[in-house]
Amino acid sequence: DSGRSALAKEPPRIRDKEHLKEVASQPCLICGRSPSHAHHIRFAQTRAMSKKVGDQWTVPLCATHHRALHDAGDERGWWERQKIDPIENAKLIWLERHGGHKNGYGLAQRAEEVSSGQDI
Repeated sequence: DSGRSALAKEPPRIRDKEHLKEVASQPCLICGRSPSHAHHIRFAQTRAMSKKVGDQWTVPLCATHHRALHDAGDERGWWERQKIDPIENAKLIWLERHGGHKNGYGLAQRAEEVSSGQDI
């Protein structure tokens, strides 16, 4: 059924401490300040038993902007107001580190789905 096929496309929730360190070493996407936190984009994957999205869906945010995003409540709206596509940025950061080999886990396809509103 269509529910199963949608779930089958979902990339796994990858845990990669080195990737998180790499993301945090980059300047904030909003203001360019360092150090940064690796922010997990909550809408990049469907919620599953309160699990955080995979580490492949992280972008660098300074402490100020990381707090502002969480305080805003509406993450998608917050990013729209910043005029930044976090999904595309997360994809680029992941692929820069992992290349196009199997560890890409369909990020390009998933990024397209989320950006076009085809996610849930």
